[in-house]
Amino acid sequence: MKALVVYESMFGNTEAVARAVADGLRETFEVNLSDVRDMLPATDVDLLVVGSPTHAFGLSRPATRADAIRQGAVRDGAVDVGLREYLGCSPVLDGIGAAAFDTRINKSFVPGSAARKARRELRRLGCRMVWPAQSFHVTATAGPLVEGELSRARIWASNLSSAVLSERHQV
Repeated sequence: MKALVVYESMFGNTEAVARAVADGLRETFEVNLSDVRDMLPATDVDLLVVGSPTHAFGLSRPATRADAIRQGAVRDGAVDVGLREYLGCSPVLDGIGAAAFDTRINKSFVPGSAARKARRELRRLGCRMVWPAQSFHVTATAGPLVEGELSRARIWASNLSSAVLSERHQV
């Protein structure tokens, strides 16, 4: 089985989580890890996992990415392409298993989630959501990740793999 993990990362935290997710999927899947700017299509995959930082209560936009760069983000290249744009130009993905995660600041009562917005977009594209959206926490806008989040990401991915395998056995 094949999985594609597509991530957007401004400060490197979401990329670190995406790498941990890819590691957690590798026991079950042949995994391709891709920066969203590569615009790798989700063709011939059994599972699409997308990840993004939460910006302004949801998926980033060019203006929020530009603001992150002003705050010291390490992302190379233009601010024009993020997960919002990737999903916006994706073809219909009928029946592909999918899941979404985000990184967000670790504070109570901070609304919004890029993962929930991405999940909605994946469903609109016809994906079959196989696991709930998940947030992984950073200590501040630029990070670092809260201790234990990379382990939690690997566990989340392992549970995601188990859900996909369980689905396949029920068919």
